Amino acid sequence: MVSLVVRFTFAPEDRAEMEEAARLLAVESRQEPGCINFIAHRIEGDPDSIVIYEQYRDEAAQTAHRASGHFKKYVVEGLFQKMKDRNRENLIALV
Repeated sequence: MVSLVVRFTFAPEDRAEMEEAARLLAVESRQEPGCINFIAHRIEGDPDSIVIYEQYRDEAAQTAHRASGHFKKYVVEGLFQKMKDRNRENLIALV
């Protein structure tokens, strides 16, 4: 299993647009056959950041996600264009 957390930070004026992009990305990503979990979060006390928790069956499923049309639309052409900062953490399950 492949798990990761990605945190994006945006300017306050981009908040609504970026939340909607993250929400739509999550909806479409959860339809991918190799996606186990994909949840976008707003951070309490930090309204200009979004955290996305992702889980995929394997590396091939994660690669397929990054090649998808919705990844290009909502991440490459959306979130990446407006982000001020991005942090990605790859997780290793303890079970």
